Amino acid sequence: MTESKKFKQWMKVLSLTFIVLFLYIIIADRNAPLTTEGRVHGHVVQIAPEVSSRVTEVMIRNNDHVGKGDILFKLDPRQFEIALDKAELSLKSAKEKEIALHAQKSAAIANITRAKASLDNALSEYNRIVTLSKQQAVSRSTLDEVTKHYQVATAALEIERQNLKVLQAQLGRGEGTTTDVRLAKNQVEKAKLDLEKTYVRSPSDGVVTNLRLEVGTAASANMPLLTFVSSGSLWVAADFREKSVTRVNDDYKALVTFDAYPGRVFQYDVDSRDHGVSSGQQTPNGTLTEIQVNNRWVRDAQRTRINLDNDETLPSSLFVGSRATMVLHSGNNAFWQAVAKLRIRMVSLFHFIY
Repeated sequence: MTESKKFKQWMKVLSLTFIVLFLYIIIADRNAPLTTEGRVHGHVVQIAPEVSSRVTEVMIRNNDHVGKGDILFKLDPRQFEIALDKAELSLKSAKEKEIALHAQKSAAIANITRAKASLDNALSEYNRIVTLSKQQAVSRSTLDEVTKHYQVATAALEIERQNLKVLQAQLGRGEGTTTDVRLAKNQVEKAKLDLEKTYVRSPSDGVVTNLRLEVGTAASANMPLLTFVSSGSLWVAADFREKSVTRVNDDYKALVTFDAYPGRVFQYDVDSRDHGVSSGQQTPNGTLTEIQVNNRWVRDAQRTRINLDNDETLPSSLFVGSRATMVLHSGNNAFWQAVAKLRIRMVSLFHFIY
C-alpha cells in the first residue's frame, strides 16, 4: 500500500472517528449529561443578637459542634436588669393604684346608697307638700323649694351612679385587669425577654465556623456576628446546560463523585430543578429595559440547577462548597445507565491525579 493510500485511509478513520464522537457527544449530552459544576450546599444561618449591648463572653471556639439551645456568647445584661427592675416597680405602682380604685369603688357604692336614701326622703317630702299644696295649706314658695330639693337629690344619685360606672370601667372584669396593670405586666415580660436575649443560643444542632467574635465587641440588634451551619442540612446540587436537562424527570438518577473521595461513586435521586436564575430576575425600578449586548458569535449556554435528594447523610468530611462531578441517567434505560456509570467512574479515577 502506497503512502498516499495509507494517508487517505487514516483520514477516513479519523473523519469517521470524529463524526462518531461528535454524534456521541450530542446524544450523550441529552441522555446522560455530565457536569463538573457540582457543589455541596447547606443551610447557612447568620447568628445575630436581638438586643444591642457589648459582648462579655464567647462560649465557643471556631468550628465547634454545638447542640440546639447551647449558649454561643453572652451580652452585658446590666441595662436590661435595670429595665426589668424599673418595669417591676411600675407594675407595683399600677397594682397600688388598682387597690385605690377598688377603695373608690366601695366608696362610690356607699355614696349611691346614701344618695338613694336622700332621694327617698326628698320624694316623700315632695309628695307630702304636693298634697298640702292641693289643699292650699302651704305656700307656693315652699312647694318650689321642695321640688328643687327633689331634683337635686335625683341628680346627685345619677352622678354617683356615673362615678361608679367610670370606676368599674377602669377596674375591668377582675383583679389585675386595669389598663395600667396590664401595660405594666407587658413591660415586665418584655424586660424579662430582653434580659434572656443577652444569652445568644444555637438555633439547632450544627457547627459554628469562620468565628471572628471577640469579647468587647459592640453588638447591634439584628446584625450578624457568627456563621452557623445546621447539621444534616447538606445536599448536593449541580449546574447543567439547560438543553441537557429538558428530559430530566423523577425517574432520573444521579451518579456523583466528590473531589474529596477519588475513586468512589455515590448514587442519589433527582429531587428538583430550579425554576429560574438571577440573570432573568427583574425588579420594578421605574426605568426602561436594559438591553444586554453580546457581540460573540457563539454565546455561553445558560445553565440551570439540579438538586439531589440525598436520603442518607453525606460523608462527614464534606462541607458547604465541596466540589463534585455529576452525571444523570434515566433509571429505565440500561444502555445509558451503563454509559453514565462508565463516564463517572473514569472521572472519579482521574480525581486521584487532580
